[in-house]
Amino acid sequence: NMSAARPFRGCACFFTDNIFVGRFGLHVRYRDGPQLRRDHGRALRERGCRSEEQFREVLREIEAEVQRRKDLIHQSVERRAIISKCYKPKYPEVYTLQDSFLAPEFLEIVRFCTSPGADLQGLLHYLESFSDKRIYRLPVFTEEFCQTFVDELENFEQSDMPKGRPNTMNNYGVLLNELGMDETFLTPLRERCLQPITALLYPELGGACLDSHKAFVVKYSLHEDLDLSSHYDNAEVTLNVSLGKEFTEGNLYFGDFNQDPTPVPKYIEVEHVRAQGLLHRGGQIHGALPIASGERWNLIVWMRSSAIRNQLCPMCSRKPELVEAEGFGDGFTEPLAEEVPHTVNVCALG
Repeated sequence: NMSAARPFRGCACFFTDNIFVGRFGLHVRYRDGPQLRRDHGRALRERGCRSEEQFREVLREIEAEVQRRKDLIHQSVERRAIISKCYKPKYPEVYTLQDSFLAPEFLEIVRFCTSPGADLQGLLHYLESFSDKRIYRLPVFTEEFCQTFVDELENFEQSDMPKGRPNTMNNYGVLLNELGMDETFLTPLRERCLQPITALLYPELGGACLDSHKAFVVKYSLHEDLDLSSHYDNAEVTLNVSLGKEFTEGNLYFGDFNQDPTPVPKYIEVEHVRAQGLLHRGGQIHGALPIASGERWNLIVWMRSSAIRNQLCPMCSRKPELVEAEGFGDGFTEPLAEEVPHTVNVCALG
């Protein structure tokens, strides 16, 4: 893995772009007040932000979010240290990936994808496909694992350990790197199981060289997060696995691929099936409809290819302006000293 020895980086746009103003359901870019008014004033007014006081509240909300992002790395490292030292897992075994956690059908798909002569057409026989949007459903975990995993996450949630928010749009959930699951669970899942599949499904997105990830679990319930506004992910490829528990409604919906918008997007709805996962392109616009009852937990794995995103940051659509980061950062790497070879092998790009 070429980038394994290179430290991962973030893009500076993390501190200015794609800031979600929750009360008005709008993503904004923020430099200062006058710029916000100039670029987003009309959209904010259309969504009900009409008074000066409301605009000042939006400014305060955005500035708090920018500060939160600036404090993120340092606080995440602190939280992880405290959790590692003080948290007593209820089910320590779920922290290390075992084949017994994986659905036999999923293991069969991985076996097929790693066999000589495996191709896309053969793989599609194993998957459920949705429309022409390159969204696929496949069994991932066993029901038993899902139940134990959610039980462990609830145990953590009910503990007095410090907790970080998964992202700006989800208030309830768990960052799995802070629980210490990256090296022993998620990296092997990505490298050994998912990459052979994504190499066939999404070759042009670096599906064969997904060298980092960000993984978190989100939770929806009636008194917490109910739904999720329309957005795209900071990922080349996303895996979204339904873990349970019992719930009604809350379907996912998918629109356009953000690099290929249409004048009137066609949306499709996809139901969750417990223990099964959806694979989709990170740039596919999507969201979650409100649940009507119960509780819904989902594992989200944003998979990234430095070979792809080093060329263009998916969040600001510019050449990334690299900044220091912790762990996998946002999946960017410093360029290699030598020239980038002029080949069509996307995984060889750096």
